[in-house]
Amino acid sequence: MVPDADLAWLVGEAAAIAHIAIASGVTVHVLLNKRNVGTSVSWMGIAWLSPFIGGLLYFALGVNRVKRRAKRLWRARMPQDVTPAPPTAEAAAADPLTPLEYAIGRLTGMASTVGNGAKVLRNGDEAYPSMIAAIDAAKKSVGLCSYIFRADEAGQPFIDALIRAQKRGAQVRVLIDGVGGGWFWSGTYVALRRAGVPVDRFLHSYFPWRTPFLNLRNHRKVLVVDGEIGFVGGINIGAENLLTTNPRHPVRDVHFRLEGPVVEQLTESFADDWLFETGEQLQDDHWFPALQPHGALAARAIPSGPDEDLEQIEFVALHAISCARHSIRIVTPYFLPPEVLTSALGLAAMRGLAVDIVVPEHSNHRVLDWARRIPLRLLLEAGCRIWLRPGEFDHSKLMTIDDAWSMIGSANWDTRSFRLNFELNVEIEGLPFAQMINDMTRTSQSLTLADLDADSLLIRLRNAAARLLQPYL
Repeated sequence: MVPDADLAWLVGEAAAIAHIAIASGVTVHVLLNKRNVGTSVSWMGIAWLSPFIGGLLYFALGVNRVKRRAKRLWRARMPQDVTPAPPTAEAAAADPLTPLEYAIGRLTGMASTVGNGAKVLRNGDEAYPSMIAAIDAAKKSVGLCSYIFRADEAGQPFIDALIRAQKRGAQVRVLIDGVGGGWFWSGTYVALRRAGVPVDRFLHSYFPWRTPFLNLRNHRKVLVVDGEIGFVGGINIGAENLLTTNPRHPVRDVHFRLEGPVVEQLTESFADDWLFETGEQLQDDHWFPALQPHGALAARAIPSGPDEDLEQIEFVALHAISCARHSIRIVTPYFLPPEVLTSALGLAAMRGLAVDIVVPEHSNHRVLDWARRIPLRLLLEAGCRIWLRPGEFDHSKLMTIDDAWSMIGSANWDTRSFRLNFELNVEIEGLPFAQMINDMTRTSQSLTLADLDADSLLIRLRNAAARLLQPYL
């Protein structure tokens, strides 16, 4: 019989060996798979300094196992090389956006489409009726993906419309994020499933050991109807977006109704997500009809996510900043971007561009509000202008350069959106559209260095500590 002291020694030695093995395994995986130095050092430190817990956290939050089970559907239908020829010096001099369009084509592998129309829909008060009307008019197909889809006074009309479309014979598919849409309970999922509507919850499982994707969420908000009408932007489906009803926690936001050839790319994004989650391919004419021009705008979808080789939306933003000649304007609910973007914005201001960053005075994530004051100080010192939008929380995500190019969609300006979430943005080239976007966001109050200097030492320490959480926020 082993003495108690010897048994305790054996258990301690076994635990130490197990900790070293786990931490070593995490270190090897980080070194081989993580490209960001700060994130790599953080995960290795957590693994070594927090025995067992560090390894468990890395397994749950740090490992990207998302790999597409099939090639993207658009690659099966389009030429393998849709990238345009490199722009000539003359073309770049005539239009500063030419190098940007070429770069985005290289990044996404998708061609910019011409002949698109776009309509701005403010808040759920304008967006929801338009979306529901489109669902009620659907003849062939309805694809809806939403990060949040509540079964409340805003969501129930959507549920009813989707059920009606299914009963009419349209092919209806609904995808709700497995965490944002309610991890414990999704009334929307239950209602649609009971009604026979094909619905799924993205990367969801009640069992933690079957959910190795906890940190990878589908943050896209897209609705495609008959493959001809698309809705995209930042609006989730919930009563907080109906400002006319005076909700307890109101959220301002903006969505866009798109028509024209770019809708095919939106449908491809939805079909790709549906294929990944369910294994069902959506490829026939119900989803991909021949599309005709419906306006004068050039547009292209920019999908991004942890399954991509590159952080596409982040790199598009970097290219846009580098190509801007006069102005850059960013509207985002959360501002905690990777350092390379902060540096790019500061350098743009230092070379004389008007760089405006518009954020809510208070967001719904207090820690992010604390942390954002660190990069905002650096940008103010470089000459950027920071604007705080008072009143209701503004969830809009917009970017323009030179009053000529715009990017809209679901991605926030933070590490989570750029590198962890599945996101869907759309670039739109057109002077009137960009000017309209800028005019929508001019009512703000400025943040100054004097405001930041007024923070006490304890507040500054708190903010700096919150900034260290950037890889995990």
